[in-house]
Amino acid sequence: MNFQSVCVIGLGYIGLPTAAIIAGNNIAVTGVDTNQQTVDIINRGNIHIVEVDLDQLVSKVVSNGSLKAVIAPTPADVFIIAVPTPFGPGQAPDMSYVDAACKSIAPVLSKGNLVILESTSPVGSTENISRQLARLRPDLVIAGPDGGVADVMIAYCPERVLPGKILQELVENDRVIGGITPASSEAARAFYSIFVNGQCILTDARTAEMCKLTENSFRDVNIAFANELSILCDKFRIDVWELIRLANRHPRVSILQPGVGVGGHCIAVDPWFIVHSAPEEARMIRLAREINDGKVKWSYSKLKEQLETLSMQLNRKPIVACLGLAFKPDIDDLRESPALRFCRTIVSKGGCEVLAVEPHIERLPEDLLNVRLVDLDEAVDQADIILTLVRHRIFIDKLPSAPLERAVIDFCGLWAQ
Repeated sequence: MNFQSVCVIGLGYIGLPTAAIIAGNNIAVTGVDTNQQTVDIINRGNIHIVEVDLDQLVSKVVSNGSLKAVIAPTPADVFIIAVPTPFGPGQAPDMSYVDAACKSIAPVLSKGNLVILESTSPVGSTENISRQLARLRPDLVIAGPDGGVADVMIAYCPERVLPGKILQELVENDRVIGGITPASSEAARAFYSIFVNGQCILTDARTAEMCKLTENSFRDVNIAFANELSILCDKFRIDVWELIRLANRHPRVSILQPGVGVGGHCIAVDPWFIVHSAPEEARMIRLAREINDGKVKWSYSKLKEQLETLSMQLNRKPIVACLGLAFKPDIDDLRESPALRFCRTIVSKGGCEVLAVEPHIERLPEDLLNVRLVDLDEAVDQADIILTLVRHRIFIDKLPSAPLERAVIDFCGLWAQ
């Protein structure tokens, strides 16, 4: 197959870095996004997200003509679908973005094309794409689970990257590739081998889809164990951070760190795809999700105890500072962030003034109009209660090595040894 041109649908946290890396390998890449502002920003050689070294790479590939952004798909050899897959009411997967992407590429498909779904999706999604494209383009033979020679190959290949290291890990990490047919798998492996140094491991589409969901569910279950430990340790008046440090000295124990929940578009979302598809069987996965989602409510109960005490002492509304709003340290990504949800909970309950410290963003979400975004020094100077929610490096570097002499609730182990 020819891989001289690629069309990437979706220019977000995965789509844009993927498009830039491919373009950096002397392949003509067209990036598609429905947001005109995003398209304009990229065509100026700039970026609309925060990711290490991405600005330099995008500037380079846009300036040399390897990458351009547009509103609608154009003909290409390879189409990569990298759009969001959130969940809707009842934690049901919202596949509307993937469906829209399929409809948008159908008119420009031609014989010899390869279509790859990278968006995290429920089991069976790749087969559904095959069926959709077959309906939309009856003049082409679309690869399907029945096999046979096809005009258009279909495969699934999820990313498995860490924010802050996306450019590095898109190249170095192994990729699991699940074709709708063996020929589709081989075609996708040939394509990814152009820019991936890790192994490209072949399987079928359903296994590849489940592999991505399994990886994030594994993390979610293990974080749930740590979060439940923190609740138990609070009840038993035990320092959970010391407990985990001691337990992890066992050669076969590696407990993760607790927090105010789990965030991001992957770990906080993907397990629900399994639960929705198999509600009777996915009992542990569901329980882990409920534990992690419930950690914000438990965390607020700990704050509420101190708020009531301080309100009587101060004879005014206490000032609460939330240190960190991102879903994990040292990034700007607020998607499904438990720290952000905690801040929203505090605002909705009332009874205090709220300051937010998030050094990686320039403005707060619109629903936090009554919250002031301040720097760390101002928050420490003004707050009556300080909540450490995210272990940003700047907090570790600038705050004293011991807890401050005021009401402090350390939810992320900022002062843990």
